[in-house]
Amino acid sequence: MAAQPPHQTTVNVTTTEAPAETIIAGFSAYGLAGLTAADYLVTQLGLEETGYVTINALPTITPFADGSPRHHTRLYSRSDLDVTVLVNELLVPRWAADPFASAVIEWLHEYRVDEISLLFGIPVVHQPGEHDVFFVATDDYRTHRLVETDLAPMGRGFLEGINASLIEHGMDTSLRVGLLSTPVHEEVPDVEAAIRLVEAVDTLYELNVDTSELEAFAVKIEEYYQELSERVKADETTQSPADGMFM
Repeated sequence: MAAQPPHQTTVNVTTTEAPAETIIAGFSAYGLAGLTAADYLVTQLGLEETGYVTINALPTITPFADGSPRHHTRLYSRSDLDVTVLVNELLVPRWAADPFASAVIEWLHEYRVDEISLLFGIPVVHQPGEHDVFFVATDDYRTHRLVETDLAPMGRGFLEGINASLIEHGMDTSLRVGLLSTPVHEEVPDVEAAIRLVEAVDTLYELNVDTSELEAFAVKIEEYYQELSERVKADETTQSPADGMFM
C-alpha cells in the first residue's frame, strides 16, 4: 500500500548567510544527472556549505562522507561568486513537491534572489546522437540568459513536481526560472548527462569549470557497466535456469 501524505508538511530553510542572486539547483531524480552536476560544481568551484533544507513529512536520509553526516538538501556559496548551488539528495515525492517548492520560493523572495536554474535529466527515448541540453524557461529567463546560446527549447510536454512548481511561480512573478534538461539512461549515475549539464551551466554563467575529473569518472562508470554486462552474459551461459537469481 502506498504511503499517504501527512495532513501537514513542514519545510524549513536554514541559512548562515544570504545566498547569491542566482541559484543553480540539482535535485535527486532518475539518472541523478542534475544532482551529480550540482555536486560537481560545488567541488570544482570550491564552495562552502551556507545552509540546508529540512522537511518533516518524508522518510529522511542522512548522507555522510568520510564519516561526517550532512543534511540531505544543502546550499553552497562563495563570497566572491554570484552563484549559490542547491544540492538535493532526497527524492521528494509529488505530494511533497508543492510545500517543498513553496518553502524554497519563500526563501528566494526573502533574500531577493533574481534567478534559479534547475538541472534535470529526463528519461526520454532518444538516439545515440541526440544527447543535447534543452530548456524550458520563463520569458524573462530566455531573454536574460539564453539569447546568445545554442541551447534548443524542449518540444511539447509537461513538467511535474518541484520543477513544475518553480516554473509556474516564475511565470507569474519577476523570478527568472529556467530548466536545463538532457536525456538520461538507466545507469546510475548517468555521468555523461551530468557533464552536458555542467557544460551548459558553464556556458550560461562563464564559471570556467574544468570537467576533466567528471569525464574520467564517466569512463570508470562505463567500464563498470561493461564489465557487469559481460559478467551477466557469462552467468547466463553457465548457470542453469534454477540458478538465475543473483546479486
